Amino acid sequence: MKHITCIDDLRALHKRRVPKAFFDYCDRGSYAEETLRANRDDMQAIKFRQRILVDVSKRDTSTTILGEPSAMPLVLAPVGLLGMQHGDGEIHACRAAQAAGIPFTQSTMSICSIEDIAANVEKPFWFQLYVMKDRGFIKALIERAMAAKCSALVLTVDLQVIGQRHQDIKNGMTVPPEWSLSKLIDFATKPAWVSGVLQGKRRTFGNLAGHLKVSDDITSLSTWINSQFDTSLNWSDIEWIRSIWPGKLILKGILDVEDAELAAKTGAQAIVVSNHGGRQLDGAPSSIEVLPEIVDAVGDKMEIMFDGGIRSGQDVMRALALGAKSCMIGRAYAYGLGAGGQAGVAKAIEIIQKELLTTMGLCGVNRVEEIDDHIIAV
Repeated sequence: MKHITCIDDLRALHKRRVPKAFFDYCDRGSYAEETLRANRDDMQAIKFRQRILVDVSKRDTSTTILGEPSAMPLVLAPVGLLGMQHGDGEIHACRAAQAAGIPFTQSTMSICSIEDIAANVEKPFWFQLYVMKDRGFIKALIERAMAAKCSALVLTVDLQVIGQRHQDIKNGMTVPPEWSLSKLIDFATKPAWVSGVLQGKRRTFGNLAGHLKVSDDITSLSTWINSQFDTSLNWSDIEWIRSIWPGKLILKGILDVEDAELAAKTGAQAIVVSNHGGRQLDGAPSSIEVLPEIVDAVGDKMEIMFDGGIRSGQDVMRALALGAKSCMIGRAYAYGLGAGGQAGVAKAIEIIQKELLTTMGLCGVNRVEEIDDHIIAV
């Protein structure tokens, strides 16, 4: 990791070390990937005001997220299949986040289970929930998150209908992977990845296996999963979740002002402005494009978090300047995990924090709370 200088370096190393199907699952978007590209293009179009001769000797990235102290305004977002990027990937990513003093969010569709992570880390973590048709299973899943002392529930609300990811179909993406000659050749060139995954606790969806009325073989699990995303999900279901979950609730996947205003009436403590990393509605606006109007509409009612296209500390600064209280990263740390396990995730966090500190200094800012739109060049 000595010569890794940026998130793109981690991405390049990830691409070399992890089989193509799993790298592409992390890296690519839905359909023509217009929204995936817009997340980055619109972010980079935002320019800073460079300020000089300001005392920036006391710069500090620390802040609070949902009332809890955090070393920086950053959260590791829920990412499915982390355990297929690196053996026991969810545990390693959570450990890296906790060592850095920031929150980690486990995905419902993780390889390690809630209990696997809780038994192998020192502090509470966040849990991300997909609401499925089997409400009994979802209630049990929430109760498992409560038993594991998860400190926040992140309800993803933008996956009622799944956007098609062309590359996953072309790669024959399954968990565990379907075998073919091309996959065998690909895997054979990545022995460290194979060894790590084989030594991991699981190679299928840990939160689902053993808790369904179907058998645990992958075909049955896949059939059940594909049938379970609920197109009838609506705002009233949030009330049901609130009746079970007593803790902090975050709604992830808000991209419209009207939806943000409805979210503010649910009792949730925060929303995440997000288009699912360009993996759902292709042709939707970038997250950064809609952030300011959502902040204007509900920023005084709940905490606004941001997700979509963060690859650097400069990007964190941009989102904070436009009104976000904190940011989530997904691909950025998944690249680090694939590149080097826990050390790679730690490197990704370190890179972003150092870039944020430098950008704060060059913009004449010492504290996260001082970052607002006055640092943006007009």
